[in-house]
Amino acid sequence: MPTLVSFLLGLLFGLGLLISGMINPAKVLGFLDIAGQWDPSLALVMVGAIGVGTVLFRLFGQRQSSVLGEPMRVPTRQDIDRPLILGAVGFGVGWGLAGFCPGPAIAALGAGEGKAFVFVAAMLLGMWGFERWQARA
Repeated sequence: MPTLVSFLLGLLFGLGLLISGMINPAKVLGFLDIAGQWDPSLALVMVGAIGVGTVLFRLFGQRQSSVLGEPMRVPTRQDIDRPLILGAVGFGVGWGLAGFCPGPAIAALGAGEGKAFVFVAAMLLGMWGFERWQARA
């Protein structure tokens, strides 16, 4: 049952990304272009997501298990270290160059967006490389 609910919620999330325009690289790059033809519409999507996330973390952040009985996995680290900064910079550079971040890239892949195939392949290669690097360290 949890797998089915996760799948349905993932579809709902993907639909939200599709409706909001987050899977359209041109729209995302327009949002990031604050010195040119800035498109602020995605800021509303972000504010909405942050608002929902904040409320849900406040309501359910202390629970030990989810509504479906699965263990809650809420991050507890609050320090800012070098890997976090490097990851944030890498994320920002990738988002700015490609117009995708991981969730919308997967949704765009499902919608048949050609650039998403290249982005997802590069993302998977980067994840694989990171895991190999971490295993050696």
